[in-house]
Amino acid sequence: MRMTVELFDNIINTSQDCVFWKDKDRRFLGVNQAFLDFYGFDSADVLIGKTDEDMGWHSDPEPYKQDELRVLAGESTYKVQGKCMIRGEERDIIASKRPLYENDRIVGLVGSFVDITDVLRRQNKSDGSQVMYSIDSLRSYPFFDNILDEISLDEILDPLTGILSRNYALKFVRSLIASGTPFSFTMLDLDNFKTINDTYGHSAGDAVLMNVAAGLAGYMDGFGLAGRFGGDELLLVNLRDTGLDANNSFLKTMFESRKVLRRNISFDGSSIFVTGTLGCASYPQDTDDFDELFGLIDKMLYLGKRRGRNTFTVYDKNEHKDVEIKKLTRRNMFESMRELKECSEQYRTPQEGMKAIMPLICEMLQISDLYYVTKKGRLKAVLDETFDEDASDIANTVTSELYYETVNDTLPRRSPKFHASLEKHHLGSVLVVRISFRNEIDGYLVCAVTRGHRIWQENEYALLYYLANVISGSARLTSNK
Repeated sequence: MRMTVELFDNIINTSQDCVFWKDKDRRFLGVNQAFLDFYGFDSADVLIGKTDEDMGWHSDPEPYKQDELRVLAGESTYKVQGKCMIRGEERDIIASKRPLYENDRIVGLVGSFVDITDVLRRQNKSDGSQVMYSIDSLRSYPFFDNILDEISLDEILDPLTGILSRNYALKFVRSLIASGTPFSFTMLDLDNFKTINDTYGHSAGDAVLMNVAAGLAGYMDGFGLAGRFGGDELLLVNLRDTGLDANNSFLKTMFESRKVLRRNISFDGSSIFVTGTLGCASYPQDTDDFDELFGLIDKMLYLGKRRGRNTFTVYDKNEHKDVEIKKLTRRNMFESMRELKECSEQYRTPQEGMKAIMPLICEMLQISDLYYVTKKGRLKAVLDETFDEDASDIANTVTSELYYETVNDTLPRRSPKFHASLEKHHLGSVLVVRISFRNEIDGYLVCAVTRGHRIWQENEYALLYYLANVISGSARLTSNK
């Protein structure tokens, strides 16, 4: 049999090792499918012509550079242990490399590596890792039944959470598409996970990930599998519920059960209320292509984040076919504030300015109106001039410059009048910033939405705080009425 380019491509793309080849300047010339899956790339175009340093894969790239220079000088390396960064997580790998010759001259190098992070972590049980799937439970799925005689369970599962690793979760999805098996595909992003790590430490973050992963595996037992995509992003492959209505029902039930999300997770004497944002689409109803399917759940995840997180969004062709991520993320905080400032400066009074910039504010904060409390304790709306409610006890709760509440807790006890006014209009989650004038409290800006579990973000705090300062620095919005 004569080796052809097509045959060569077929061979390396069926390899489970990540294979790559580079030119004499250490720039990538090509990689196989396992390599693309490992890093989450759609194609090799993102790295062709670049070096490892260009891609930022090593915290200290010099040892890896010297290793490749030795290979380009004629040496070969075999199973050298090292580390690489993937989606912000450092992974352990073993790599082998050898020179590429053409007419007896070295023109580049070829290499391969495997991820051994799972193996190393399993060897040290002090990491507190868990196992959520057994060999027998995975054998009920044809893809895993075909490979489990040759591959260990440790290689298939994520070492921390015990659900499917990124590599095998994506391979499982591809196998379902190849066999024409209908399923729904969901990505879950834990809300404010960085804050959990920064506030309570990485051990708390690990505890949250393990707890949520265990909840997902148990909740989907018998009809689907959960996997870890990377960091705090998890994947759900549901073979029972497909299509718009079925997915909405499944995710709504999961959210309302509070067995996975919207619940307190306790560890080491502390407790964290954990929520997540999900994006979902179905094969083959929404698309029959893997890349397009992944793109759809990514867009739905972004839409959920735009809506305030702690929610799920299922792809609906009629509603979402024209959604583009670049439009969802087109404005950064600096641009938002500059645009608000330029617009508000065109008007003589805060009332006129606020009404003029309300379309921008509503878009940025994903709200329908903005509220404020006057110095006399009346709750008013910027757009709806008929809105007038009692908020005279707001100061009992808002005792600092910033207050927010996503779970009905302190507000009914400390500020029953303010709470009753919000409830009257079905406003469930609030973000409040004090307005001060000459070191005296002059009122409050209130961002409130009907969703009772919206998760407010730091950029939203900053935006509302900026608006409060703009108002306090001009003729006052809240001093009368």
